[in-house]
Amino acid sequence: MPLKLAIVGRPNVGKSRLFNRLAGRTAAIVHDTPGVTRDRQAVDADYEGLSLRLIDTAGFEDAATGSIANRMTKQTMTAIKEAEALLFLIDARAGVTAGDQIIAQALRKSGKPVILAANKCEGRVEPPAEAYGLGFGEAIAISAEHNLGMEDIVAALEALAPAGDAEDEKQEEADEEEFSEDDEPQEDVVVNYLDRPLRLALVGRPNVGKSSLFNQLLGEERSLTGPEAGLTRDSITAPWKAGERDVLLHDTAGLRKKARVAGETLEEMSVASTLEAIRFADCVIVMIDATAPFEKQDLTIADLIAREGRAIVFAVNKWDLLENKAGGISRMREKLDRLLPQVAGAPLIATSARTGEGIDRLEGAVMEADKAWNSRVSTATLNRFLGEALQRHATPAISGRRVRIRYMTQRKARPPSFTLFGNQLDALPEAYLRYLQNGLREAFDLKGTPLRFSVRNSKNPYATKK
Repeated sequence: MPLKLAIVGRPNVGKSRLFNRLAGRTAAIVHDTPGVTRDRQAVDADYEGLSLRLIDTAGFEDAATGSIANRMTKQTMTAIKEAEALLFLIDARAGVTAGDQIIAQALRKSGKPVILAANKCEGRVEPPAEAYGLGFGEAIAISAEHNLGMEDIVAALEALAPAGDAEDEKQEEADEEEFSEDDEPQEDVVVNYLDRPLRLALVGRPNVGKSSLFNQLLGEERSLTGPEAGLTRDSITAPWKAGERDVLLHDTAGLRKKARVAGETLEEMSVASTLEAIRFADCVIVMIDATAPFEKQDLTIADLIAREGRAIVFAVNKWDLLENKAGGISRMREKLDRLLPQVAGAPLIATSARTGEGIDRLEGAVMEADKAWNSRVSTATLNRFLGEALQRHATPAISGRRVRIRYMTQRKARPPSFTLFGNQLDALPEAYLRYLQNGLREAFDLKGTPLRFSVRNSKNPYATKK
């Protein structure tokens, strides 16, 4: 079992940088601006043989009730309750402050084991002598940025690691010794997509309710929410169960127009984190504001996801705020299929993250979109479909010669990708490809996923050789 370790401290002492160092990757945004981290971020990591469940936290501040800083502190307190051990980080250059004293008092009340570390000890900087007064013994001198003192952190964590870890390692070594080449499987094992967690991202413009839906799905206040736009900065990941299916759910920062983000380093990093979550995802829920649906930025976001080849579901949030709901979804469906033909037929679900309306339907739509994204169709079935499609609408003639499609195959899934074989296929109009695409969606229930086409032309035996 991994050791649940929460990294706690004042704003801008280097918690996220240490979090990334222990995680072995850039899992949290790091910037000189205080208060960048707002939600608690958790990742599993293996650092120097230690199995860890790392929790990055927001700065711990004494602030007015209801303020963003106060809500961030509540998130930190939740992380402290969840953790088995606490890594209390102070700034060696700033010394022990009144804020550090307040945090130390809260950590002592928690009753959890605490490791005290003084960050930014590069050069000749030493941990402040007054750190002893915090009640956690001598501070470990580290520099998360320069990878200094990490061996001392490992030694302190090893003393707190669950006793079973060492026994598990011995058992793994024994298993490896007993394993022989005769035990190797003779054939490749095909893994069913249902046996692996579904990676699901929530994406949309700022303040459309992504974090509220994230919390509603998880059944807890996992992400910071409020009327302020742009509260979420990091992409936050949490495990979720959709029926019998394991899901890795990602809450992301809102995507604004490029012109508004350009030059804003922190926002650019948030956008990069969101784009990384989209690339990591299998399926993406695009959040649409019911009071201002399908604005240009919504279409840009949906097109980006389609180009990335991810399954897509549209959640029309804030449905409870609409006064005239009659026929609303039908009108939005018509608009969606007209403006975004590349994802025509994608599920469109009316939801309210505040009341929970539509959540069950949304869950079912995600499962169906994921099924379509992983679908495979046999070559024989595809060519029966192709023959019927060609009979209904023949291919156009180009320069007096008709484009000829001989047959088609599916070369891969995730997303479903097809190859057409024939003559002059490079000249096949986009409209005809769209006709085949829409036919495939209807015939094989491939709604909620982009479809990819490639063409392969037959060699012309009459072409003159150069």
